[in-house]
Amino acid sequence: MIILRQGQRGPQVEMLQLALNRAGFNAGPIDGVFGPNTLNAVLRFQSSRSLTQDGIVGPATWNALRPYLVGYTTYRIRAGDTLFRISTSRNIPLQTILIANPNVSPANLIVGSELILPFPFDIVADNVTLTYELMELYIEGIVTRYPFVRSGILSTSSSGTRNIYNLVIGTGSNQVMYNATHHANEWITSLLLMKFIEQYAKAYAHGYNIAAGTPAETPADLLYDYSTIHFVPMVNPDGADLVTGGILPNTELYNIARSISQNYPNIPFPSGWKANIYGVDPNLQYPAGWTEARRIKFAQGFTSPAPRDFVGYGPLTINESIAMANYTSANDFRLTLSYHTQGRVIFWKYLDYNPPNSEQIGRLFANLSGYALEITPYESGHAGYKDWFIQDFNRPSYTIEAGLGTSPLPLSQFPTIYNENRGILVMAALVT
Repeated sequence: MIILRQGQRGPQVEMLQLALNRAGFNAGPIDGVFGPNTLNAVLRFQSSRSLTQDGIVGPATWNALRPYLVGYTTYRIRAGDTLFRISTSRNIPLQTILIANPNVSPANLIVGSELILPFPFDIVADNVTLTYELMELYIEGIVTRYPFVRSGILSTSSSGTRNIYNLVIGTGSNQVMYNATHHANEWITSLLLMKFIEQYAKAYAHGYNIAAGTPAETPADLLYDYSTIHFVPMVNPDGADLVTGGILPNTELYNIARSISQNYPNIPFPSGWKANIYGVDPNLQYPAGWTEARRIKFAQGFTSPAPRDFVGYGPLTINESIAMANYTSANDFRLTLSYHTQGRVIFWKYLDYNPPNSEQIGRLFANLSGYALEITPYESGHAGYKDWFIQDFNRPSYTIEAGLGTSPLPLSQFPTIYNENRGILVMAALVT
């Protein structure tokens, strides 16, 4: 985490404001501006933790704020403690403590052992820019508070500086996979999956229904037992961080991208960036009509590394797409969803391939979301993940273009996007 001072702006300040507000030190609305309100909150927080009151958010202050980003703290059991007493004194429901500590026996607490104590708020915030750093904190919090959620690392990004994570929920034989942010400036789709992961885990842990109030409302335990859902929430973390501001100006990766963008001055930088950090589009990398995609994109002028639409020097030649292909080949996914923005459209077909029930399932998704079900235009219909999955596995696969407007979409659209898609995210794991 970078050192922050008054006057700075950006997603790191949003993260600071989120932590301060959750800790009870009102920094005002989350706006990414380190102004007087945020400074005052930092000073009060530092005083409460016996830290140097300098208003500078350095390692010690970040360390003290970290629990409010991951959503839990720890407690070392003392002689005479009971879970009921700890629950009452910390105002944390006993069931919440038991969920986070499945190996702890309430009747046999071991003095000196450590308990996870979840805070009484959801981890994933939908009013804060999702940088890679914040996503990592969310993942840590989710798998700690809900230990039945499994996480792993598929690969490093092309730069080697960020991981491509997967998360898995469920024990059923019906395996499906949802991915997001192949394209950098479509990072809001990563937030969509992260929020769904947490809400699903919470519903299962507490015995709730998921997608409550929608036609897709389902007991979470039924979904958990029937299906195993695999999530890859951020396929292109380098590119996403370039767009969100997680990669700071005048750093090595920023300068690499900036140099590439200067060859394409009509594409705004960095907001128009879709590619990985080296200018290769991860969703034009799959071996399904790659040569045709190359012909089309070269004719459009994308003949070298670019902010978008450069297919690379061959199929599956960048870490991001290789990781997705390897993960898919190693599993038995019966259906996949690839989230993009924008247009409120669901694309379901590749060329003349027609996997069983694909159109019917697509119509169900369209009815649940209000999105249009369409066939991908030929000029855009090659070398994408969906295309490759349909071609090689002959199973349903969908590209879902969420929201409306110019990417990156504003966070103000997120509540609508989430409500439109949560039914799809449930039913996609039940229809095969």
